[in-house]
Amino acid sequence: MRILAVLLAALLAGAVHASPDFWRNEWPETNFDKTSVANWGEILSGGPPKDGIPALSDPSFVRASGKRGIDLREPVITVEIGGAEPRAYPIRYLIWHEIVNDRVGGIPIAVTYCPLCNSAITFDRRTRHGVLSFGVSGKLRHSDMVMYDRETQSWWQQAVGEAIVGDLTGTKLKTLPAWMESWDEFRTRNPEGLVMAEPRHNRDYGRNPYRGYDTSRRPFLYSGEMPPHGINPLERIVRVGNRAWPMSRLARAGVVKEAGVTISWTEGQASALDSGRIGKGRDVGSIRVKDGQGRDVSHDVMFAFAFHAFWPDGRWMLAN
Repeated sequence: MRILAVLLAALLAGAVHASPDFWRNEWPETNFDKTSVANWGEILSGGPPKDGIPALSDPSFVRASGKRGIDLREPVITVEIGGAEPRAYPIRYLIWHEIVNDRVGGIPIAVTYCPLCNSAITFDRRTRHGVLSFGVSGKLRHSDMVMYDRETQSWWQQAVGEAIVGDLTGTKLKTLPAWMESWDEFRTRNPEGLVMAEPRHNRDYGRNPYRGYDTSRRPFLYSGEMPPHGINPLERIVRVGNRAWPMSRLARAGVVKEAGVTISWTEGQASALDSGRIGKGRDVGSIRVKDGQGRDVSHDVMFAFAFHAFWPDGRWMLAN
């Protein structure tokens, strides 16, 4: 937890200076006159500077059948687009890099993961302003990563996929169907699928720098309102649009059919934010969300506090 304590000290110090004028000095190419942020106190420095957490671009891949060194229960983000070969992006890499700019089936994508709110979302990088590439700003809002695009230096809220500061404010990214599952699930289903190769960075891949975070009493670096209905702020929920299903309910039921979707839960995926080694984390299960035609549906598995922060009027899908 030492790394979290260091981040907290940095954030509390940064909060004093949270204003457009302060950020202009660090981001001279960002248009701070255009923004949807009403309260600049919500944006805090996360400690690392711009690109201090290095996003990845155009990573290398190997066949799943030949990949070694990943525990079978470790989570990966799976992307299956059209007829393109399925790809797995291990959380053991994303927990250190948070964004991967890639291209699958001719579509430029950004695979993103915010450890502090457990939000794992894959975006289409094409916009009416052109194809964008993303980096990590080093800023947080409601404990969620603020990304930036390298083309206009606009800031983007990862959890909602929308630009919140800069020339592109109000622009939204399209979310693509992707999901987190265990490495064993992916490689069993796709033995000749592709898995991202280990990046050439000096990181202890496989270690969890946020040890014990998802069993903390309170969310880290968050001062907003807690979720209603007595829901633990760090409980995982499955978000589809503006609806949230508590993971505890899904684990008990196995399958839930509501609001036009079928959500299934299966055991076997380790929490990336529990043990010191990702593969040793407790079992939190894997989720698939499909529509009435059996097609994968865009969704997120995030912490309850983050859902409430960004969807304060969202609907909680509780057991009857």
